Amino acid sequence: MARGASPPVIFDAAAKALGCLIKADYTTINRREADQTMSIVTLYRAPGVPEIDLPFGGRWPLKEDTASAAALRTHRPARRAAEAIRSEVGDWHRATHVGHVVACPVIVEDRLWGTMACLYIGSEPPPDDTEERMAKFVELLNSTIAQAETRAELIASRARLVANADATRRRIERDLHDGVQQHLISLALQLRAAEANVPPEHGELRRQLSDTAQGLSDVLTELQEISRGLQPPMLARRGLPAALKALVSRSPVPVELRIGAYRRLPEKLEVTIYYLVSEALTNVLKYAHASVVRIELGGEESEIHLTVRDDGIGGADPARGSGLTGLGDRVRALGGTIQVTSPAGCGTSLAVTIPFRS
Repeated sequence: MARGASPPVIFDAAAKALGCLIKADYTTINRREADQTMSIVTLYRAPGVPEIDLPFGGRWPLKEDTASAAALRTHRPARRAAEAIRSEVGDWHRATHVGHVVACPVIVEDRLWGTMACLYIGSEPPPDDTEERMAKFVELLNSTIAQAETRAELIASRARLVANADATRRRIERDLHDGVQQHLISLALQLRAAEANVPPEHGELRRQLSDTAQGLSDVLTELQEISRGLQPPMLARRGLPAALKALVSRSPVPVELRIGAYRRLPEKLEVTIYYLVSEALTNVLKYAHASVVRIELGGEESEIHLTVRDDGIGGADPARGSGLTGLGDRVRALGGTIQVTSPAGCGTSLAVTIPFRS
């Protein structure tokens, strides 16, 4: 929890810790849902114990004769022999050779959150002090779940903010492209036509019209740059590698771009990586006095890795308000990590890891 691990990692660690503590064959953390069902948040299996599938796809009805139902009803640990459970839950226990179950209620901030259950294979019941030991352990788990839920809510809130910001950027880019830019193009064409129709003896008027048309063209170019920064069209059309190549081609500082084996990623992930590279290059141009930037993008089955290094003066501090602060929030909203290393005189390195599902 102190290292900021995600809730699933925390739940897995808790289930394993309890399973090892009281020598259970399987340990589950179960959340009570609004429809009076239980969903299995995590399942730990002791070494050497046969693998089992989650009952009913991981969500099962809360029947009165189960250990979890008794624990929720009494707010105290409860045990049940599988042979005494007559519902379909008992059928699953017997099919997997589970002979006994001990469940303990999990209470989070005075709310009956769910249960933690230990399952034992065979006919021999668990020791008599199992409930007491479970209860002491779950007291620790209660506060951990409360903190994990708070962290999950924070991550979800960040993700919503990022999604809303991206949607706003897309709308602005679309409005600029379809509205203001088209209007400017039309005005520039009209001015060029008017310039062409000016008689030769009115050279000053021709020059004024030409300067105004050029001014409109400059404004249009600047607006296109702003629009491209909001939501680069190439990113949607041709993917991240093409968008990054176009981005680095416009950099005044030489850039070495290396992209490993690549396949299309979720849109929000590609947008995040694009903005990371864009902001990093902007910082290099403004502050680093670097002669070269090296960018590497690669990934594994479930993670994407990005590094941006320069040979500049170093000494960068994200806490002083650089654009990387906001990008850090974006990365963490995706469950990723971002690390900036910038010793004085030794350049700056930005390392990002973001998990994803194919």
